[in-house]
Amino acid sequence: MTYKFRRLVKRQDILLSHTTTIRVRYADTDQMGVVYYAKYLEYFEVARTEMLRAMGLPYRQIEEKGFELPVASASIKYYKGAVYDDELLVMATLTPKLSPKVEIHYEVKRASDNEVIAEGETVLVFVDRETGKPARAPQFYLDVIN
Repeated sequence: MTYKFRRLVKRQDILLSHTTTIRVRYADTDQMGVVYYAKYLEYFEVARTEMLRAMGLPYRQIEEKGFELPVASASIKYYKGAVYDDELLVMATLTPKLSPKVEIHYEVKRASDNEVIAEGETVLVFVDRETGKPARAPQFYLDVIN
């Protein structure tokens, strides 16, 4: 697995973007030989985790500081199928906001032809580990995204 991290400037917003490479395993495919639709959520999780790590915010550190980041919603649009042994580039892009919500957009491309095969989004929410209630984005997170 490889990844890249970059900051992009677009329309006055800073986008934090990170690309993770994932090779499709045989276990990821369904009876029709294409990646099972729900596997893309796992690919999103890998890309999101690696993006946060590249930003200096590994999940473990977020949890050690008393917060969790559960997924509140997820959506996916499928355009083409991926098959066994395809190499996929999963780009996760975060638009920093001063909100307890963390919105991340994903774009999945097949590396061999750079074709977009799926897109999606997840919304995560900071939760205080002690109370289990939603919390404001912690300062250590805001320091990283600003």
